[in-house]
Amino acid sequence: MTTATSALPLTFSAEVAKARENAAPIVALESTIITHGMPYPQNLEVARQVEQDIRDAGAVPATIAVIRGALHIGLDDDQLSDLAQAKDVAKLSRADMAVCIASGGTGATTVAATMIAANLAGIEVFATGGIGGVHKGAEDSFDISADLMELAQTPVTVIAAGAKAILDVPKTLEVLETQGVPVITVGQDSFPAFWSAGSDLQSPLRLDDAAALAKAHRTRAAMGLPGGQLVANPIPAAEEIPAAELAPIIAQAQAEADAQGVHGKGVTPFLLQRIFELTEGRSLTANIALVRNNARLGAKIAANLVNLPR
Repeated sequence: MTTATSALPLTFSAEVAKARENAAPIVALESTIITHGMPYPQNLEVARQVEQDIRDAGAVPATIAVIRGALHIGLDDDQLSDLAQAKDVAKLSRADMAVCIASGGTGATTVAATMIAANLAGIEVFATGGIGGVHKGAEDSFDISADLMELAQTPVTVIAAGAKAILDVPKTLEVLETQGVPVITVGQDSFPAFWSAGSDLQSPLRLDDAAALAKAHRTRAAMGLPGGQLVANPIPAAEEIPAAELAPIIAQAQAEADAQGVHGKGVTPFLLQRIFELTEGRSLTANIALVRNNARLGAKIAANLVNLPR
């Protein structure tokens, strides 16, 4: 391990430290998918698989987490295994990340927290599954993910399969537009719907390859514009659950949540679990496929970025 010489306990894995020394492409990965996304040992298997996808595509993976007060940029295999089996791991976003570090805690990073850590480490690309967004009923609850505001202020390109389909996606896109976040769909005009490749929503922007996405990232920085860009990468068609099939399932899960009085932070895990059950596990299979697809694209974007002047 190599520790950064700063007041912040920033710790690089040996693999990431070597990549930094050699100016090799690096792709950040979040850790909540490991601690909160699926059970052990499947979570560990998927984490290893996604990291290997990035290596196979020519970049270095940097899974990010806070472990005993140190912000880790990249985990070795033992750390990955320990995190996959850890209990009561905090779920960190912008609001609580610093407190976890200062108090010596252990926490997994959400999209917002991973963006912050990646930027601190000089990593420009981050691959995830889907971003958080505006929750249904937000006009009453004001429940809007910190991910959206992070995209507006932290200069990291985030690759996701759109926003999670359980959210109010039109309002999510509206908030991103208001915040000046470029939303760029890869290879199609419709905005992807997480488990589904397409939707009836028009994507604000479209680019068709990693080179163009890397150039857009650099151009934004050259203009002095704050924030990053959201790259919406559709799940491969062979792995998707069509939106028409999924819509009534999501509606049923939402109706059950309302009937049972599920609210606040309990809504998302309830809905995801019910959708998993109602699709007989297909939602999780699709989730894994889209994360891997995003990781591969992230590696290509990162490889293009290292060849572009800053």
